[in-house]
Amino acid sequence: MTSPLVAEGAALAALRSVMLRVQQAAERSSSKPDRVRVVAVSKTKPISLIRQLYDAGHRCFGENYVQEIVEKAPQLPQDVEWHFIGHLQSNKVKTLLGGVPNLAMFESVDNPKIANHLDRMVSTLGRDPLKVLVQVNTSGEESKSGVDPSNCVELAKHVKLSCPNLEFSGLMTIGMADYTSTPQNFQTLSNCRTEVCKALEIPEELCELSMGMSGDFELAIEMGSTNVRIGSTIFGPREYPKKQE
Repeated sequence: MTSPLVAEGAALAALRSVMLRVQQAAERSSSKPDRVRVVAVSKTKPISLIRQLYDAGHRCFGENYVQEIVEKAPQLPQDVEWHFIGHLQSNKVKTLLGGVPNLAMFESVDNPKIANHLDRMVSTLGRDPLKVLVQVNTSGEESKSGVDPSNCVELAKHVKLSCPNLEFSGLMTIGMADYTSTPQNFQTLSNCRTEVCKALEIPEELCELSMGMSGDFELAIEMGSTNVRIGSTIFGPREYPKKQE
């Protein structure tokens, strides 16, 4: 079994490598590297590992499970910028928002109902407006959450016009099962942004694209991504308890 110190050293080296690859991909796309956010997705990983990356200067971390993020957030400094990524059940909205006051972004608004629940809870808790992304199912896979591309404008309008406690910040898509997406998936999301920005009369620079994970983030950046979600390339394989297998 790998010792914690070895794992932490490897994660720090991997993060530095990822940041360099992000910079190079951004330069190839004529984009400014500082416009691309790297979300280090730390699900199943210990606080000690996240803390080392924090101590090295990284601030943006992502989680996929409510129980995990509400356990980790209080153990880390308040200036961590947490992103929640993935489908959220309505009955867990209060747990998430109440347990993570420094939740910086909710990346997965996939229907009006969850947007309404988030909007009401932000108001109830008296917290600042929450940045959200509308999740689009660009691959057409039934197993994936997200609105159909043909409905992305309608959902974005709902968030922008009917949820005053949410800040519509852009669109996101989750890649294929093997952590790679085809250029068509990314192009579809980019096309959705064009339509949404035209309908909402906002400049495309103010509408983020969250696309790209460990296996495809360089391609995603070259195609306009402003937010990449990197897990295993930084932290190594997931470590799920035996009972979850």
